[in-house]
This record gives sequence, C-alpha cells and structure tokens, in this order.
Amino acid sequence: MCEADPPRHVGVHAATIYNDASRKLILSYKHGRKIALAGLLARMIAGRLPDLGSEVPLLIPVPLHRWRLWSRGFNQATLLAIELEKLRKGQLVVDGLMRTRRTPSLGGLGRVQREVALKGAIAVRRSRKARIANRDVILVDDVLTSGATSDACVAALLDAGAKSVRIACFARVVDGAGSTPVLQNTTPEAMKTPGAT
Repeated sequence: MCEADPPRHVGVHAATIYNDASRKLILSYKHGRKIALAGLLARMIAGRLPDLGSEVPLLIPVPLHRWRLWSRGFNQATLLAIELEKLRKGQLVVDGLMRTRRTPSLGGLGRVQREVALKGAIAVRRSRKARIANRDVILVDDVLTSGATSDACVAALLDAGAKSVRIACFARVVDGAGSTPVLQNTTPEAMKTPGAT
C-alpha cells in the first residue's frame, strides 16, 4: 500500500505509541484541560526530532475550525508547537494552516470516510504562503491516528510550495499496541466528547 501510494511527508516523529500510558496523558491534556502538560509532551516530542542543520524549520500546528476552538478553548496542537519553539525546534507559524469549513467529528469514521470529510477543508492561509514557500515544515499534532488529517495538511503545505513536511506528534496509533484496543481514528473518549478531534 505504501509503495503504491507513498506518503508525501518525509517522516513521522512520535514521542511514543498510543497505549494505556500515553492515552491517559492525552486524555488529561486534551479533554481534561490539563494544558500545563504541553511542556512535558513537547519535550518528549523534541527528543525524537532530528537536527535539521542550519536551516530552522517552521512549526505549523494542525488547525481546528474556529467553532471547535471556541468550544474547547484551546488548540492542543498549537500549545505543543509553542512549547517546541521554546525548545528551539523551529519558528512558530501559528496560523499557517486553517480549516476552511467545519467538518463532522471524525471519531468512528474509517480512513476513506475521513478523507472525504476533510477534502478541501484545510488550506494554507493566503497571508502565510510566501513565508512557507521553499521552507522545511514540521506539522505538529497531539495524536496521529489514521493519517487522514495530517495527509490533508501535508498536501496543502506542499501545494503552497513548502520544501518538505515532516510530522511531529506525541503519540502514534499502531494496531495492537498496548492492552487497550486501539481505534483507527481517534482517542476513545473523543467519540463521546462533542467537537473532539
């Protein structure tokens, strides 16, 4: 599958796999509003990021739609990107990407359904295109699940002229990891939390 449809990003750098321990941290951070965990999670992510040499990459968080941001009160990916900038892992472009329309909750959807829901929903902000062109980008998120959201973000960034895009996240879903059954799409509690992604 990967050989037939290779990813457009240059790599995924996850602090850990999604298992019982990482699940508890993510749920406390994202749905329990323990945003002070952002620093710890970012330090763990930073430990997995390669040194890209003299050229400083751009840190661009996966965006939330404005209504979801309003209901949650924060974008968990943005907080991680802010902390990664403090750790000198790149320059933050907090509004590099935007959600052009509201998408349904992706919890419970398969990969193809997620791709359909996300089609055309993520774009590079026009005022940031010149800054992104010919730059290496680190796309920041909390959890990488099916990859549909990150794929949409990567496509938008590359289409806007980014030189390369790598993905940095705290946890990556791997089938069969840990003792808790792993969903293909999202954290289990996200299916019960309105507006969760």
